[in-house]
Amino acid sequence: MAIATNLGFPRIGTKRELKRAVESFWADKIGPEELESTARALRQQHWKLQQDLGIEHIPSNDFSLYDQVLDTAAMVGAVPARFGWRAESVDLATYFAMARGSDEVPAMEMTKWFDSNYHFIVPEFEIGQKFRLASTKPMDEFKEAWALGIRTRPVLLGPVSFLLLGKSREEELDPLTLLDGLLPVYEDVLYRLMDSGAEWVQIDEPVLALDLHQNALAAFDMAYGRLNGATNKLKICLATYFGDLRENLVPALRMPVAVLHLDLIRAPHQLDRAVRQVSENSILSLGVIDGRNVWRTNLDSTLELIEKAVARVGPDRILIGPSCSLLHCPIDLELEDTLDEELKGWMAFARQKLGEIVMLTRAVNDGRGAIAEAIAESSAWAERRRRSSRIHNSQVKDRVANVDEKMLKRKSPFRVRREIQRARLNLPLLPTTTIGSFPQTAEVRKARAAFRKGEWPAGRYEAFVKEEIEKAVRFQEEIGLDVLVHGEFERNDMVEYFGEQLEGIAFTQNGWVQSYGTRCIKPPVIYGDVRRGEPMTVHWIKYAQSLTTRPLKGMLTGPITILQWSFVRDDQPRRETAYQIALALRDEAADLEAAGIRIIQIDEPALREGLPLCRHEWPEYLKWAIDVFLLASSGVRDDTQIHTHMCYSEFNDIIEAIAALDADVISIEASRSDMELLNAFVRFQYPNEIGPGIYDIHSPRVPSVDEIKALLRKALNVFRPERLWVNPDCGLKTRGWPEVRAALHNMVVAANALRETLI
Repeated sequence: MAIATNLGFPRIGTKRELKRAVESFWADKIGPEELESTARALRQQHWKLQQDLGIEHIPSNDFSLYDQVLDTAAMVGAVPARFGWRAESVDLATYFAMARGSDEVPAMEMTKWFDSNYHFIVPEFEIGQKFRLASTKPMDEFKEAWALGIRTRPVLLGPVSFLLLGKSREEELDPLTLLDGLLPVYEDVLYRLMDSGAEWVQIDEPVLALDLHQNALAAFDMAYGRLNGATNKLKICLATYFGDLRENLVPALRMPVAVLHLDLIRAPHQLDRAVRQVSENSILSLGVIDGRNVWRTNLDSTLELIEKAVARVGPDRILIGPSCSLLHCPIDLELEDTLDEELKGWMAFARQKLGEIVMLTRAVNDGRGAIAEAIAESSAWAERRRRSSRIHNSQVKDRVANVDEKMLKRKSPFRVRREIQRARLNLPLLPTTTIGSFPQTAEVRKARAAFRKGEWPAGRYEAFVKEEIEKAVRFQEEIGLDVLVHGEFERNDMVEYFGEQLEGIAFTQNGWVQSYGTRCIKPPVIYGDVRRGEPMTVHWIKYAQSLTTRPLKGMLTGPITILQWSFVRDDQPRRETAYQIALALRDEAADLEAAGIRIIQIDEPALREGLPLCRHEWPEYLKWAIDVFLLASSGVRDDTQIHTHMCYSEFNDIIEAIAALDADVISIEASRSDMELLNAFVRFQYPNEIGPGIYDIHSPRVPSVDEIKALLRKALNVFRPERLWVNPDCGLKTRGWPEVRAALHNMVVAANALRETLI
């Protein structure tokens, strides 16, 4: 019989209970016991939900207080020395210090989880790195579920992926040389899971979807040869996702594991190769439900794919599940009561996707007739969506078709624009600015909620936001920032705010997904052709600029970031949707310029995130990604300065593409890596101006003036002072005003001090 399985479930809770509990713990409003009580309640609720729906292989240890990669670092005792950890196990204080930093030490680096908008904490390794079991979380959570009568399938991040996702400040260290010392910890965990009663374990090795060198494949052979020998009665499900395994498929199929999981949403074509080459004793886990989007599954066409595998290997060697963990999906569509019935009928969230998995498994085991009604309903919704008039807009399509090369370049090259902009802006050396947002206080959030609910009239809300903007402008003038921002108090999220004002995009009430730690977002749902009806930002930016004589940036979210951080329609190429968004932003930039705004920032933090996992697909993506940014940004005059912002990216991979964006100024995350990311800009000799972030806004820690000066000196070793800007790593919306005031004050003092030495 085929088995209904799941790879992971969202952690945050339908009402973001985990977020609130963790942040209350950080604020000393609750203790560790109450935090663990909330976490336990969520875990048990999620296990029971999956059991009730009919999932047979239910994951455990997919839950995390912050991040699953950080959990793995804690499990194996990979705690950097600067945190002063000496205990037997990793305690909560150390765990959260690794994620967020402390008053004494900076946090570990954070970056994107492959091509998703989820961020993970990057493991840090050193020569002579020692590993030992320092967290029993996998066993504890298995026992917790088993006490409820639910025998789960514990999830571990695989040892090879863990090492390859990490990094070392010592360039000569190859992380894979640490594998021999890491494997005993994994063997210990597997033995303990067996002793606890586990029959299965899921080991995630997502790096198998990447281009791997031979030494990495050899590391897999060694690792799973040893782990298979250690497991005895414990069956391993090796989970891969996010792409086609390509040349890694055969080595993966030969590994001594019971099950290989394949992502058949991203790469359905790999199934044919897999069923031809899988050994007689192995099982295939078919990832046929999209774990990264919200569209309802067409049961009929999906069954056709599954039936190919069943015909070849038989139903008893098939598991049916999502393409990847459902971490990337909202939890329950039934909580949405503002979506119209047509849109809602096109969609499925995590709970509904689990139901689809159970339906498909039942069809395999009992025949299509067992779910004939569900198949008919699914097909009817697919046809209604395909034919819906709300999806297609001929004017939008015609406009995209008429985009030409002239629309993809500025009037003059950067060297000409630079002199024109310097004359107009008259900024000092090392100009200081911020990335955009200021703290979204409880008062701001309450005001926005009251306005949305109709409790505040429009006039009262507008007066409130204007007051917040004025306070932010006066604060920036007071501390001496050179280029100001309006603070974004009217914006809930940098993507959601724009999506709400664009046609062809819908929003949910409770469609929250985790971005990093306790940061949750509600991605827009792009269901149709995208069009701007009227200006989206001009009113607020124009008001803010009227309050000051200093230049103030107009703030836009870029087309690739809106695309990447949304649930995107799957009935046309993503490129087409990106062009539609870019045209809307091009119109907005023109309106900002007409309103007298001299600097426009078009943020693209997701440019690197959208890069395909396979290198041979990079050129095609980068070509259209660059083009859509240029389409959005190139309609302005030479004297309007275009900025862009990127964060948490491996810039080495895309440095030439970043240069091709031709932004006048780029700001980047750099402080967590101690300016290491600037190496890419040195090797390539980046031609335009740059603002490397000089303090980590994801940590409550306030950097000293001396620390900031030290980072700026490192930057000055790389860039001439006339090309260097001074700014934080990212926007400040998640921080509190006291730390923001202190940190920005120190930033300005440091910049002024260095500026005096350069004049």
